[in-house]
Amino acid sequence: MLDWCYQASGVKGGGMAQDTLPGIQIPKVDDRPVWDVVFAIYGYPALLLAHRLKVFALLAKGARTLPEICEALNIKQRPAEAILTAATALGFLSLQAGRYALTPVSEEYLLESSPNYFGFFWDLMIDNYQVSTFAGLEKAILTDAPQAYGGGDIFKSHEEQIELLRRFTCGMHSISMTPALVWPQVMDFSRHKMMLDIGGGSGAHSIGAALRIPHLQARILDFPQVCEMAQNYIVQYSLQERIKTSEANIWQDHWPAADLHFFSNMFHDWLPEKCHFLTAKSFNSLESGGRIIIHEMLYNDDKTGPFASAAFSMMMMGWTEGKQYSGQELSAMLKEIGFVEIQILKAFGYYSIVTGLKP
Repeated sequence: MLDWCYQASGVKGGGMAQDTLPGIQIPKVDDRPVWDVVFAIYGYPALLLAHRLKVFALLAKGARTLPEICEALNIKQRPAEAILTAATALGFLSLQAGRYALTPVSEEYLLESSPNYFGFFWDLMIDNYQVSTFAGLEKAILTDAPQAYGGGDIFKSHEEQIELLRRFTCGMHSISMTPALVWPQVMDFSRHKMMLDIGGGSGAHSIGAALRIPHLQARILDFPQVCEMAQNYIVQYSLQERIKTSEANIWQDHWPAADLHFFSNMFHDWLPEKCHFLTAKSFNSLESGGRIIIHEMLYNDDKTGPFASAAFSMMMMGWTEGKQYSGQELSAMLKEIGFVEIQILKAFGYYSIVTGLKP
């Protein structure tokens, strides 16, 4: 069997590579990158399992030993150790004197009591895990079509099935609240009075902007069912007087007046033609001096990475008809439509903003 494998790969003979063997040389680089692909497939789901098993919620009550965790979760030591070791290796747990404890990143993002709780997005990934399987991604690649919810337009599915919409909106809120508190501080927005949060979902970015820019009013533009959910978040932050909702189809309906248009994780849902449409509609709706902001994880201009944006684009293969864009591509889009003073600014984590003014 080993000889057959070597023959299939074009290597003669079945011996181990040695410097002295003719025609065979020791590899010039080690094999960790190819192993990392395999380890990612098995290692990272351990975090989703720990989340599903409520490991982080358990350890929020205090550090525990492996046997104590096994007893609390009703699982055996071998699987528990595998999950806990992966979570520790990836920085989500610490292990000291035989006791596992939460790290700052887990306390910040994986406890439901935190305002920056990320867990609802992990729930969304778990609920739709078939999209990220090899079979699901292979089908998405070969058909150039999304596979979430069995395929088709996820936004139409959300209009028709309120539970899918609820879970999606909660997931998007999970990943939005933290960056929403940062981008309003990366440049001066003091001259703007009214922000239109286009396709704003839960309103996380309107909330973050209102908290960071005290004089700013905001309006969330989205489907009626989404606006109803956004109202709950607005009330939670006691911002009813400053943030309103407008029920609309962003493609067909008129946009309310505003001098700041905001799009987060919107452009990556669509191919360039539809992004151009949104950009042009923004330009035509704004008065002179109005600003557009596009909040995305950007590709490098030469499309060599970064890995997070490349992986996000793969996620879009499974979920939408869109892809990630580079700052250069989005800047060119804004310039073509007529925006000026275009800037690309780092925001929070992997996120950046691309922004321009209507002259």
